[in-house]
Amino acid sequence: MRTKIFCDIADLNTIKIFNKKTIVDGFTTNPSLMRLAGARSYKEYSLKILKYCKKKPISFEVFADTPKDMLEQAYKINSWGKNIYVKIPVINSKGKFMGSVIKELSDKGVKLNITAVYSFEQTKKIYKKLNKKTKSIISIFAGRMADKGKDPVPIFKKSISLTKKNKNIEILWASTREAYNFLQAKQLNCNIITMPPKVINQISNFGKSNKSLTIDTVKNFLNDSKKSNFRI
Repeated sequence: MRTKIFCDIADLNTIKIFNKKTIVDGFTTNPSLMRLAGARSYKEYSLKILKYCKKKPISFEVFADTPKDMLEQAYKINSWGKNIYVKIPVINSKGKFMGSVIKELSDKGVKLNITAVYSFEQTKKIYKKLNKKTKSIISIFAGRMADKGKDPVPIFKKSISLTKKNKNIEILWASTREAYNFLQAKQLNCNIITMPPKVINQISNFGKSNKSLTIDTVKNFLNDSKKSNFRI
């Protein structure tokens, strides 16, 4: 099974460039990335993104914190385009499971990306609420887990095993830290991996020999020493 690559970015110019790349299958955004990109009006900025990204799937996240407000935002976001996945956090800031929100939207045919998942128990709870006829993504935050000394691989193995019989439910490797994570995701038969542009570009170096890597590294050190006019 092919692991799809999504680009995790909200910057307009970067999306314009990466939307043309065949290696990129879709995009993911979040409120933090939108803020970093300079968005002031969430809707207006999202619509600008959609002018470039018209066909590839793209996720826009709600930022409400109650089920009622999440539903209101989700329906509005969903109306912006057919290629949109609405991002819903698995729990709100108070730790309450957003199962009712997930179920209602999924039953209404709204494509979802359930985000901020950190355990197999959360995956199971989400899976029970999803309508298996509606396309959905479950985003497991591998990088952030690894940053805290937790191995994300067992969670992915169990989650992928749980959902593999349902082609509409996909598991996504989120918070990618390095290019090697792509190989890990592929080995696990993970459906999707989302990564920042820099890491996507690094994948182009896959397959280089160790000698080539050594030469490239030494050349970089040499060039930087020349630029700095170092003397001993």
